[in-house]
Amino acid sequence: MKKIHNLFFIILLLISGCMSAQDFAKVDAVVKAYPDFNDADKFAAKVNADFKRDDEKARAIFTWIATHIKYDLAAYGANERPVAYSFKTQEEKEAKQKKFKDDLAQKTLKSNKGVCQGYATLFLVVSEKAGLESVMITGTSKSHPAHIGAAPGASDHAWNAVKVGGEWKLLDATWAAGTVTGEKPQFGFKFNDKYFFTNPDVFFFNHFPDDKKWLFTAKTEKDFALLPLYYGNYLMGGYEFINPDGGTFTNPGSGFISFKLKNLQPGDKVSYAFSKEKVFKDANSVTTAGITEFQVPLSKASNGILTIYINQKSVAAYRIR
Repeated sequence: MKKIHNLFFIILLLISGCMSAQDFAKVDAVVKAYPDFNDADKFAAKVNADFKRDDEKARAIFTWIATHIKYDLAAYGANERPVAYSFKTQEEKEAKQKKFKDDLAQKTLKSNKGVCQGYATLFLVVSEKAGLESVMITGTSKSHPAHIGAAPGASDHAWNAVKVGGEWKLLDATWAAGTVTGEKPQFGFKFNDKYFFTNPDVFFFNHFPDDKKWLFTAKTEKDFALLPLYYGNYLMGGYEFINPDGGTFTNPGSGFISFKLKNLQPGDKVSYAFSKEKVFKDANSVTTAGITEFQVPLSKASNGILTIYINQKSVAAYRIR
């Protein structure tokens, strides 16, 4: 599976649609004291000893993985041969698939590092050993400004769904782990629980599965292509753009783009920059009844990527043609 995440734009996205971080604060506190595990069975046994509810087990596994497994920069983009094996019966095929998953989970645990497939496989294996029903999902990510306007293509990412109370819940332990930044890329842990049990309509902002049954929303490939790029700070801050809803604009050489944003806090500062100008400019915003409005003026030079910042942190990006 190709791994085309742009390391400079591994995003911290997506807000939980049904449970907040506070709901799992006690689980996270217990997991914080967990040691490193080098065996998936011991990991699952520890989770089962400490938690009884399925949602708490899922959270414990998710939190441990996202706070202990480092993104493997050396493996990013490396050429890998596809895994191939022969089999004569369906039973033999399933046995070899299981061994592959178990081996990858063990490798990820022992090395404390991996890329998306390692994160997702580790969650899958440990959650199943803990008695949960889960799956690994492959698909297309929206993680770089170049993806604005692009329809889902070749698989470049993997994540999970776990069944809790008869309902499938989406999660992404890879993007929950942290970010890669700097001219000489370095990974830094920065736990983002907004990838846990995420509302499908929000998870969709950056994930389009190969098998659309895992969408859990009526959104389409066209909807995915039209979206702007939402960065992690957008939903970590609880922001919500009301307007505009598309990610691409044609520049007439003058005029402006109007923005409406919910949930801005008093004192929050909005700014913007065009990629070709590389100059940060403050937006003159006005907030009324909880809705903040501001405009971004356009000139003939206002082409490329327009990035909106709140408190100097990128929240969304748009393509200006």
